[in-house]
Amino acid sequence: MPEKVTKDKVLCYVVRDGRLLVFRHTDYSYEEVGVQVPAGSIRPGETPEAAALREAGEETGLKDFKIVRKLGETEYDMTPYRFEKQLRHVFHLELTEPTPERWASQEVHDGEQQPTHFECFWIPLEAAHILQSGQGALLGRLYE
Repeated sequence: MPEKVTKDKVLCYVVRDGRLLVFRHTDYSYEEVGVQVPAGSIRPGETPEAAALREAGEETGLKDFKIVRKLGETEYDMTPYRFEKQLRHVFHLELTEPTPERWASQEVHDGEQQPTHFECFWIPLEAAHILQSGQGALLGRLYE
């Protein structure tokens, strides 16, 4: 079995009016990729805070994000999907710009691969247990 690599990641809980900003990949089925929050890798030399703001912007197409606070860190094992352990830095973000209920966005990836297409939307925090791959692990800390 391949050796597991540990990767530093960020996860963003963008909350407004008791609702959480989530998205789904429109190029794949719900069964394959589920519903996710903005998240991604921390680049070399980048702080977790900077990575959280960058990823939230890249995946939603929005820009007026502000970090409320860091909620903590959690580990998640991606096996068997990928032989990877993720150390996730989880942030509570605030979004000040208005948004529709649902909108399409895409992440461009520096032209190295085809853009990834997303549908972004808001769900009640009470429904956030549906998040894929353990992404909801620190939701309870929003209430601490």
